[in-house]
Order: sequence, then structure tokens, then C-alpha cells
Amino acid sequence: MYDYIKGKVDYIGPEYIVVENGGIGYQIMAPNPFIFSAQLNQEIQIFLYHYLREDMESLFGFKTRQEKALFTKLLNVTGIGPKGALAILASGKVDQVVQAIEQEDESFLVKFPGVGKKTARQMILDLKGKLESVIPDAFPNLFNGGEQTAYSPSGYSGELEEATLALRALGYSEREVQKVAKKLQDEELTTEQYIKKALQLMLR
Repeated sequence: MYDYIKGKVDYIGPEYIVVENGGIGYQIMAPNPFIFSAQLNQEIQIFLYHYLREDMESLFGFKTRQEKALFTKLLNVTGIGPKGALAILASGKVDQVVQAIEQEDESFLVKFPGVGKKTARQMILDLKGKLESVIPDAFPNLFNGGEQTAYSPSGYSGELEEATLALRALGYSEREVQKVAKKLQDEELTTEQYIKKALQLMLR
């Protein structure tokens, strides 16, 4: 129904962004909302997937058509819902996910929250050989580092605290989030960079 939307990024949170278009604010769920931090109050184009079920209606947004395509294919796998698909895409390693499926690397796939051995095997059975068109040429990093000015009660910087909220929203446990946050607390990164690095550590 929807292919994409162009509008101004009005809000960024741990689970979604709000894009204003024609005086209407559209709540759009995203794998890593903070990847849009550099475009706050600027106009963007984001590719949409309209998820409609009896008990849920949501818009999901992606920076590329390839991310959207992989999200759509993941939803067709038994045992993976929209939240699980977002968690897989949040790593920003779409090419690695595709490679793991093609090479039947269950040990990599089970590192994502909500993906056990049974679901990993189902992903391979359902998607192997069907993802050639999904692999992107590149995922350029468009964001520069910023100064850290805000600090939270946890003792983490504002950016790291935002990153922990996003990780919890993706389904990672409090133990997993705190473990990786402690490893990153001495680094000076943007929220989006914290999330990417945290996900890289979790997927090792």
C-alpha cells in the first residue's frame, strides 16, 4: 500500500520516529531509530512497510529498499514477528544475515533476541536461495560523532542511555544490555554509534 514517505523528522525515540508530512505526524517503527539523529528536523525519505493484523496496525520504516525487502521476507518465516525482524535488521549487517542463511550458520542467527535453534533452522529452510536480490551494495555511515553533554541517573552518558533504551525495545534482556553498556561507558560516541557497536559486541 505504501512505498515510501518524504517528510520532516519531528521526533526520535527508542522504538520509533515521527515523520511529519502534510501536517500529520506518522509514527514509524524502525530497526535503529537513532540512525536518523543527524536528520532531526530535516526532510528525509524513508521506505515503508504497512503491517496490518487484527490486533495490530503499524508502519515500519527503513533507509533502503533492501532493508525493507529483508524485513518483508523475515515476516514470512514461522516464529518471526515484526519485533523479531526489526531486531535482526538493527545490527545493520544485512549482508551478514543473508550470508548466514545461505551458509546455514545457525550459531550466528541464534544470537539475535527471540531467535532460537528452531527459528534459525526455519529461517534457513524458508529463505535460503531466495535472498540474492536483498544484499545491498553498501550501508554508508552518514553520521559524525557529536559532543556528549547529557548524563543519566545510571551514570551513563545521555547517548549511551538512549542506546540502552533502544536495545531493550529490540528485545535484549536487561542483563545483556547492562553487560554491553559497561563495556562501552568509557567511549564517546553518538547514540547511533553506541547501538551499532553494542550490537556488534552481542553478535560476536
